[in-house]
Amino acid sequence: MTQTTSAPAARPGPGRLITFVGGDGAGKSTLAARLHEALNDAGHRAVLVTKHSTTAADPGLSDYLDRLNALVYRRDTRIAQACGDHYWLLALASWYTLQDRLVIQPALAEGAHVVLDNSPHKILARYAVNPDIDPRLTERVFAHLPAGDLVFFLDLSAREALARKGSFTSLEAGHDAGGDEAFIRYQDSVLEQIRQQATTGGWQQLNVERMDRDEVFKAAATVVSERLDLHL
Repeated sequence: MTQTTSAPAARPGPGRLITFVGGDGAGKSTLAARLHEALNDAGHRAVLVTKHSTTAADPGLSDYLDRLNALVYRRDTRIAQACGDHYWLLALASWYTLQDRLVIQPALAEGAHVVLDNSPHKILARYAVNPDIDPRLTERVFAHLPAGDLVFFLDLSAREALARKGSFTSLEAGHDAGGDEAFIRYQDSVLEQIRQQATTGGWQQLNVERMDRDEVFKAAATVVSERLDLHL
């Protein structure tokens, strides 16, 4: 009797990294969550990574990530301002580095597609308009992070973003107490930096000024299908 052995199961191919960039209020989180759901519904294994994603394969590493996340994103405003811009630049670089190493890269290696809601590109843009920080330093501390296989830039004017948001934080206005106009001035300056990155990086730009959520999703889904061959 001839004994046959089954071939080993094929290893999954590397996943694709899809990232979203835009000003505050552009709809990045809404689109990222919807695309993540659509990818899974279509049979593509996908993981949504946000600024609070801290689950790693090792529980101890997950705990460490969560504690670092608390320091970076769940901080007291008074303490944050006392620490200064250089500290927060390096703290954010540490957070993005560990999230990429411990959450994003393992998921990609296992064949999952990663939908990254909170990409570091906006951080680069914010620090680029900070006169107290050498832009070369900002570029260096984030240079090792992957840009993404597909980067969406949701282009929305600061004034329209304010109309949609209705309110904003001090950080979103560049810590300027000038009210709505301070938000618009700061966000416009950050958007200009993002637009420069988009041109240099060959990102997929979506002008979402006159698009509703369904239209934005359909446009993004078409691009994902055409450029990454991930049909939705």
